[in-house]
Amino acid sequence: MRELVSLLNVFCLLSLLAVGGGSAVLPQMEHETVTVHQWVSADDFATIYSLGQMAPGPNMSMVGLIGFKAANHAGMSDAWAFAAMLVVLLAFYLPSSFLTYAVSHMWDSFKENPWRDSVQKGMAPITIGLMLAGVHAVGKTASYNPEHSFHFNTITIGVGLAVTAILFAKHINPALLILAGGVVGWFCLRGI
Repeated sequence: MRELVSLLNVFCLLSLLAVGGGSAVLPQMEHETVTVHQWVSADDFATIYSLGQMAPGPNMSMVGLIGFKAANHAGMSDAWAFAAMLVVLLAFYLPSSFLTYAVSHMWDSFKENPWRDSVQKGMAPITIGLMLAGVHAVGKTASYNPEHSFHFNTITIGVGLAVTAILFAKHINPALLILAGGVVGWFCLRGI
């Protein structure tokens, strides 16, 4: 039961910090779930994140899997693991939803004030910076290999850079690139 309260606390806080979307809190989410509470391993986190990107619907629904794995890690039964999954999903989505609802009503009342545009323009770089930190955190986890002397896997870095270049050059569905990257990884990384 204490594990459920910890999950609730962590994901409620992450929900309130998710300015600009759930991707903005990925570094903090990774830190809390991998380093602080050790609910999932770094590899599990990267895998769960990848699944969340490929699944239809909100990509941050992946937090439910983290809750499920955390409950399994704590030795809870499958019924409690399912409860943990629901707790994490509600904890991640409800606080920010209520906050957004309340702020949107207040925000509309300041429609004519000049500071409103300044606040919006000031939040854009913060949001982009938080999202880039999330990309860095997940990319570092996916590319790091402590078993090799060079520590970074050049194949995964190459696939990541290729996908980034393709996304900047053409408008392609990212899910297709994730699948292609998975196929390349499967063929190239089997023996590593």
